[in-house]
Amino acid sequence: MAQPAIADALAHSVRRWCAGATGIRAAAQLSGGASQETWSFVIERPDGDIAAILRRSPPGYGSVSGRAAGLDAEAELMRLAFDAGVPSPRVLHVLTDDDQLGAGFVMQKVDGETIPRKILRDEQFADARPRLARQIGTILAGLHGIDRSALPELRTISSTEEIGLLREDYRAMDWPRPVFELALRWLADHDPGVSRAITLVHGDFRHGNLIIGPDGVRAVLDWELAHCGDPMEDLGWVCVNSWRFGEIDKPVGGLGSREEMFAGYREAGGTVDADRVKFWEVMGTLRWGIMCCGMMQRFRQGPDHSMERAMIGRRSSETEIDLLRLLAPRG
Repeated sequence: MAQPAIADALAHSVRRWCAGATGIRAAAQLSGGASQETWSFVIERPDGDIAAILRRSPPGYGSVSGRAAGLDAEAELMRLAFDAGVPSPRVLHVLTDDDQLGAGFVMQKVDGETIPRKILRDEQFADARPRLARQIGTILAGLHGIDRSALPELRTISSTEEIGLLREDYRAMDWPRPVFELALRWLADHDPGVSRAITLVHGDFRHGNLIIGPDGVRAVLDWELAHCGDPMEDLGWVCVNSWRFGEIDKPVGGLGSREEMFAGYREAGGTVDADRVKFWEVMGTLRWGIMCCGMMQRFRQGPDHSMERAMIGRRSSETEIDLLRLLAPRG
């Protein structure tokens, strides 16, 4: 659907569900992948305009990932998070057939930054940076504490099942990499099994999916990979070296120490198992490495020889170094 058609459909939609709305302006596409699009726009109202974001899957498109929770589930999870005090955009409307926009939802825009190099370097975030690792722990404890009985239908996956899925993905590429073989063997040998605590897991809690301002984390985005499982998975994933952007001595997204994150998590009522966190950090590092290899294969095989895919693909070698640092540390 072209931009004018999207704007017309959005204007028709918001007049139906937003009290006092007279129309919209400034509709602009922010991203558009194989199945999902993100648009920004402003809802015009006499009582005050509302800056909004549309996240949608156009008619005729489904999820490209078997892991995806689905846009309806994402919207419900964001509502639950918002109500539980977890920083999250406020969901304004879930699309229906009458909106003629496909599947998706509209949320209120949250101002802030998502670009890691700005968050880690710019002066405006200098006061927030020392507090962010602890704040991330606090947020994750709140997220994991959301009542499971209130959750939409989500897949539940164990560490053993995740190892099996990664092994299948790796073997399917037919691209032998000895360090990945080592990591798979280590994961199987150290598999903690089913967690005693099964909670909501965000599944992709890291830089790029956090809106941060000078006051700290303002919103958690992209709940697409949410599922039920071991809560330590989120703590391990945010510590993967690829999300530190050069600040390798600050494991929590280049912002601070694991101990600071653990302290925030415990203060908010969570229980930390450091061994499980390391297991999931290794798992996350291998997962990202396999994803990078997949990007490189898609670049090589075409037909879309995207330079972005090639650039991501070459990072697979970085994950091999990261895995060796985790599994065979010097000294």
